[in-house]
Amino acid sequence: MTPDLYADIILPVPLPRLFTYQVPAEPEFKHLEPGIRVVVPFGKKKQYSGIIYCLHRNRPESYDTKPILSVLDKSPVVTAKQLDFWQWIAEYYQCTLGEVYKAALPSGLKLESETRVYFNPDYEQSDELPEKAVKLLFFLSEKKVATIGDINDFLEQKNSFNLLQKMIDEKAVFVTEQIKEGYRPKKENFLRVGETYRNETELHEAFNHLEKAPRQLELLMRLIQLVGGAGNALQGKTISRKLLLKEHPGSTTALNELIKKKILEQQAIEVGRLEQWQGNLKEKNTFSPAQAKAYEDIEESFKEHTVVLFHGVTSSGKTELYIHLIEKYLKAGQQVLYLLPEIALTTQITHRLKKHFGNKLGIYHSKFSNEERVEVYRDLLEEKNYQVILGVRSSIFLPFRNLGLIIVDEEHEHSFKQFDPAPRYHARDAGIMLAHRHGAKVLLGTATPSIESYYNAERGKYGLVELHTRYDDIQLPRIVVADLKEARRKKQMKSHFTPELFTEIQNALANKQQIILFQNRRGFSPFLECTVCSWVPRCNFCDVSMTYHKKMNQLVCHYCGHTVTTPTTCQACGSPALSTQGFGTEKIEEEVKLLFPEAKVARMDLDTTRSKKSYQTLISDFESGAVDILIGTQMVTKGLDFDNVNMVGILNADNLLNMPDFRAFERGFQMMAQVSGRAGRKNKRGTVVLQTSSPEHPIIQYVVENNYYQMYRSQLTERHAFNYPPYFRLIYLVLKHKQKPVVDKAAQSLAEHLRALLGSRVLGPQEPPVGRIQNQYLSRILIKFEKAHSPGRVKNIINDAVNTLLSHQRWKYVSIHADVDPL
Repeated sequence: MTPDLYADIILPVPLPRLFTYQVPAEPEFKHLEPGIRVVVPFGKKKQYSGIIYCLHRNRPESYDTKPILSVLDKSPVVTAKQLDFWQWIAEYYQCTLGEVYKAALPSGLKLESETRVYFNPDYEQSDELPEKAVKLLFFLSEKKVATIGDINDFLEQKNSFNLLQKMIDEKAVFVTEQIKEGYRPKKENFLRVGETYRNETELHEAFNHLEKAPRQLELLMRLIQLVGGAGNALQGKTISRKLLLKEHPGSTTALNELIKKKILEQQAIEVGRLEQWQGNLKEKNTFSPAQAKAYEDIEESFKEHTVVLFHGVTSSGKTELYIHLIEKYLKAGQQVLYLLPEIALTTQITHRLKKHFGNKLGIYHSKFSNEERVEVYRDLLEEKNYQVILGVRSSIFLPFRNLGLIIVDEEHEHSFKQFDPAPRYHARDAGIMLAHRHGAKVLLGTATPSIESYYNAERGKYGLVELHTRYDDIQLPRIVVADLKEARRKKQMKSHFTPELFTEIQNALANKQQIILFQNRRGFSPFLECTVCSWVPRCNFCDVSMTYHKKMNQLVCHYCGHTVTTPTTCQACGSPALSTQGFGTEKIEEEVKLLFPEAKVARMDLDTTRSKKSYQTLISDFESGAVDILIGTQMVTKGLDFDNVNMVGILNADNLLNMPDFRAFERGFQMMAQVSGRAGRKNKRGTVVLQTSSPEHPIIQYVVENNYYQMYRSQLTERHAFNYPPYFRLIYLVLKHKQKPVVDKAAQSLAEHLRALLGSRVLGPQEPPVGRIQNQYLSRILIKFEKAHSPGRVKNIINDAVNTLLSHQRWKYVSIHADVDPL
């Protein structure tokens, strides 16, 4: 007798193990293989869709296995290479496979008892849905949204996953974890002349038959006109039902009668949600001599290195080199992943790449609806259209089949690092491992390389190609350092503008040129303060002051999102003397409008770019000249290309340099150099005004001189002295609990345990700068260890110590997570 078959399954839960279930003997379970989704019970009441990791015949001895309830796929939705990559992510970033699964798949491919199911009001009912589904549609049309648990109760059955999957595929309902925009159906109903009437005699009879139904006759005649005449109608050419009814409002009953009489046929045709490129494809541009040399150097470097660092100054034409490289790999039949740090950048680069690659280009980021992300995922899985994917960090989890090249643009950007929730991966580093699994190449492009990447290139681990001239030999911008301290002493400030910045803005506006103003804080003011007793409103759930947003008249916590209406009096002494302290982008916008009333002003920060189209609208308005002054946070520093920007203002460089972080000087240099690079990209040298209270600061001088190498050398010296990357590896252990004494004692106990094993490599515990977030108190332990040490061995020691601590009843409810290679 053959032993029973078992499946180890990845479930979307943060538990450090796989879960073994028995495979039933029924025929529907015969085709199971790794990567297929199945529905399984979990706990007393919950059900999840999980991914089969492997199949075996080893029955667990410590517990009785439950059977798999149903199968959701006929073929794997996760490839073998993806599962291997997931395993590496889980091991390297010290998280669970379940956490990787949650991050890797669009929510439309993850179903669980608490998944919210939404009725699609645009769905046009077809005969393809079973009776139970029709019954469920009526239920959802009344309720609007329900959990899968609610649906199970309504249908009086234990498992409705398979039925729901059919309804999701049919676009009758959709699932999502957060609604971002209205749903657009993937299928659309089309009409054509019924098969019986596709000859002249029968069609003529139909006209005679409809003489007493003038509305139906009118509809039939209009359909024939819309498909291009009787000849096309007799050949079965289709027309959109929506289009026909748009021209004849209120004719739904008449149309349904024509379908009932079989004079017309209706069929649902997949139309897709993603925008299709309709224009002509553009040939790639010719290189300048400097670009041609850089391209040759990259190709030569790829012969010896998997990873090449491409260090090109701002506006040197890096994107054009990327286009040539992409075309080369597409001709070889391979796929390309183009990673960007910010969604804002995809807006500009999408249009540029679409001109070259048309519908071979797919876009993947969080501003797309869940259904659009599922469509991109399935397109790649089934190897349909997309050969180039342009996306942000989550794109590394897509199901590539034949990946040849990964381009990481602006590789230095900390936006490539995922902070919460797990896995806390860095897309650049994870992308290099993904490329290794596919035998692909990686190009890291930037004007300001990260210290670690440049160090790897200098030591020969990566190839290095440099491009030091701007396209068309345009000079780098002139940088003017404006002394804030001196301007305040002489009372020369106009609001937050030094005389130098104010004058340059006036000149640019007079010359019909555009301006970017950079302030790396959103909101109106970082905090309010009572001028009588110095009371500052703080978040009820986090140890941080609340940011004032004037437009909403609210105080907002930028850590947990908690909001309150702005108080009119001090809650400590009752005084009405509350004043704003500091300034953010919202305040700068207000003041610019007062100081330059003739200028058209826009703001780009998290508050103004929450919807899917907001980036595109803002950037299009600025490109077209509808906006004169663009005020923004770090979003405006990253790779945006505007022809008419001749002046950039950095309002407070000191904020960038005074962060309690060993990377503060590196990051400050990168941000200032990048935002400066937005000026004077075409035709004329630009100007940058850099406002600071410390004009003599070394980093300010390096920015003025555009001296990356001196900044790099100075930072290497400091990091070597204090045991920081690239010489040492870092791991933060973050402990959380709702009671401060508990988290402090747990952290102390864990640090002592680790110190006994790792010695002076363990630092802390200490309270982070923000010691409480969402009513959870935090404590951190830092582990620094030499590059020569095995990361796997150190992580095993850490994991064992954490598991030992959590095994004690006393620390049962303490939450601990690791942040590997923190930024």
